[in-house]
Amino acid sequence: MRHIIFGGDGFVGRHLAPKLLADGCEVVVADVVKSDLPHYRNVQFVNCDVTDPDHVARVGVKADDMVYNLSAKMLSPIQVRAKRHEFFWPVNYHGAENIIHAMARVDAPRLVHFTTDMIYGHTVKFPMTEDHPVAPLGEYGLSKLKTEELAEEWRTRGMNISLFRPRLIIGPGRLGILEKLFKLIDMNLPVPMIGSGRNPYQFISVFDCAEAARLAWKAGVPNEAYNLGSLNPPPVRKLLGDLVKHAGSKSILLPTPGWAVKRTLDLLDWMNMPIMDPEQYLIADEDCLLDVSKGKRDLGWVPQYRDEDMLIAAYREYRAKKDGAAVKAGHSVPAE
Repeated sequence: MRHIIFGGDGFVGRHLAPKLLADGCEVVVADVVKSDLPHYRNVQFVNCDVTDPDHVARVGVKADDMVYNLSAKMLSPIQVRAKRHEFFWPVNYHGAENIIHAMARVDAPRLVHFTTDMIYGHTVKFPMTEDHPVAPLGEYGLSKLKTEELAEEWRTRGMNISLFRPRLIIGPGRLGILEKLFKLIDMNLPVPMIGSGRNPYQFISVFDCAEAARLAWKAGVPNEAYNLGSLNPPPVRKLLGDLVKHAGSKSILLPTPGWAVKRTLDLLDWMNMPIMDPEQYLIADEDCLLDVSKGKRDLGWVPQYRDEDMLIAAYREYRAKKDGAAVKAGHSVPAE
């Protein structure tokens, strides 16, 4: 069976491709860029912009192919309000639509597709299971939700589509919004928290995401959605406190009135001077905790990486990059 990874040079794809090669699979990476990673010696690369149906058709999907859609525009770099729709939708929704249509033309039935936990919006029940109400707070989450609705429509036509909803994905080569945090710590400046910092903050490792995608294929591509997040995430205060201690920084953690900070950020957003995307700050002090037990039951997937270790590893990478040392896993890719 041939495995085609759309967006395969991106963050999750560059870890999924070697896993599939290790399983003896034939792998095709379809993306707009090609890095210098060693696994490219053993995969086929096709230059592909998923927003262009002709590009997607050129990949040559066949009926017995296993397809993964990892192409996406993320929440970094931050966009002003007026540009968010045009930034997210061409890749996130129309790109997914082009891939599914290319599959449908040749009766290729198997797709693994990554969306986001941000389709949920505000926390209604805790922890969040996959049947949590969906009410995205912006264009990013909405564009991803609409791809889930598209997937549901094509499931009724005979496709098998496994959906994954990750929390903030971090790992080698991905700093994104975390870089702002690391700069504060390096400069011994106060680190403001939205709210008290007592709520948990949950990451998910890129390695765990890649393994989830592989296990979905192994399990026959169930027509289900799965949350992807770490186990037992610590409160924000402990997570950041441990990082400050590890860095040897004099930074202090600064609790703030969540409602006041959010209104200030709302004002900056309205003035087209966003510091964070509303989809990030509006839930920053909520108990956003994904229940990931369904993935274990259906796929045998269990996350292997702790939030504390992931954050410290990201900080070490930041320091290595700043100090001019070599950084593993290629160039940086923005985090959500």
